[in-house]
Amino acid sequence: MSFPWLELRISEEMDRRRREQAILERLPAATEELRANLSDCVAKYQEAFGEESAAIVTDGSRLEIKVCTADPDESKRATSVGVTSNPLVPGFEIERGESRMVIEIGLLPGDKLFYRDQQTEQYINLEEVTKRILDRAFFPKLRE
Repeated sequence: MSFPWLELRISEEMDRRRREQAILERLPAATEELRANLSDCVAKYQEAFGEESAAIVTDGSRLEIKVCTADPDESKRATSVGVTSNPLVPGFEIERGESRMVIEIGLLPGDKLFYRDQQTEQYINLEEVTKRILDRAFFPKLRE
């Protein structure tokens, strides 16, 4: 006996699994693209505030951005932001102190990526992803 609903659901699940596999295959390249963009931002920050002001360290699927600022009020303040590639999301987990943010990635036609902030449920571009990762670490005293 044929069950049309079952055939439809099987087809939907096969499509979902194909999309999921394509995203997982694209995750390492997306991580590298994010790393390159963050590295550019760190280099620009270093140009403005000195080589020792910031650094980016890569450790497998984890990136860590370390920022050190010297304030007249304080001797030195160090901030660290961690970005981890997470295939379970799939996407990136961003940790800054006690704060956590999750950015999902997905595929658009033409093998282009989209980014979605899980907390705000907003679709954002790669520039906004870099801003959400670095802005508070680089400029903690400036308003958003």
